[in-house]
Amino acid sequence: YVGPPPACPGRAIGSAGPTTSYRMDPHTPALLSAGLKGMIGKGPRSKEVIEALKRYRAVYFGAIGGIGALLSRAILRAEIAAYDELGPEALWKFEVKDFPVVVINDSIGRDFYAEKK
Repeated sequence: YVGPPPACPGRAIGSAGPTTSYRMDPHTPALLSAGLKGMIGKGPRSKEVIEALKRYRAVYFGAIGGIGALLSRAILRAEIAAYDELGPEALWKFEVKDFPVVVINDSIGRDFYAEKK
């Protein structure tokens, strides 16, 4: 989850700092049922989202907040996938290489945050 600013010269996107994911929890099960297979953000997800990740065999990746400039360097291509009228808040599709994220919740229900307490 990121609301990227316009791209800098020579880049696919501006800064790509992750936003707090739980704000999207009410919408995530519907997005997963429509075919979303992965998302990147920061922070834990609700029980409902974790169950939906299992049901739809999807994954939630966590990124470190505060490193948006670094993350943007790993985005090779960016395009709006849906809701173009929302500008930076649209749904984006990124092509990434060596993107520094970790799996937080996987498709079998594991929760990195809960396991590392």
